[in-house]
Amino acid sequence: SFTIRPREKVAFVGTDALAKTTLFKILMGELLSDEGTVKWGVTTTQAYLPSDNASYFDGSDETLTEWVRRHSNLFFESDIRGWLGRLLFSGDDANKKVNVLSGGERVRMMLCKMMLSGANVLILDEPTNHLDLESITSLNRGLIEFPETVLFTSHDHQFVQTIADRIIDVTPGHFYDKKITFDEYLEEMKNK
Repeated sequence: SFTIRPREKVAFVGTDALAKTTLFKILMGELLSDEGTVKWGVTTTQAYLPSDNASYFDGSDETLTEWVRRHSNLFFESDIRGWLGRLLFSGDDANKKVNVLSGGERVRMMLCKMMLSGANVLILDEPTNHLDLESITSLNRGLIEFPETVLFTSHDHQFVQTIADRIIDVTPGHFYDKKITFDEYLEEMKNK
């Protein structure tokens, strides 16, 4: 059991990646829990970046512009292209079909969808997977500056260390929850 407070940036760590993904899917209502409940605050809105985002793109014949329009309230082409440009899609990229995007391009499109949602709780399952160093650096900076709540998991040590102000370890048979940096957590675990 845990309570997330407003504006916390919580890294979920542990040896079982499937457990963390399952927890995030339960938090987002994509899976039912075996027991217990999830209760969101009345003023929260959530946006989710799943580790597997294929369902958002595979089988779709949409262009990037059409996809953004469908996942936002943007109407004008210039507004959509502006957002795509922020995520390193320029010029003719806007006419590219979403079903041919690389893994990194898909993650950038999902981040665009999250930003346009205006959510005040971001849930990111391995967001750095498939991203190049420039994109990871931009995402890292954006999450540090994001003034609201972030729940995430990542194998990138520097990413976790610079963003998280709380660590929750969900290793099977073990639960750890403390307001601490990632390096402090690792030091505690080493001394146990």
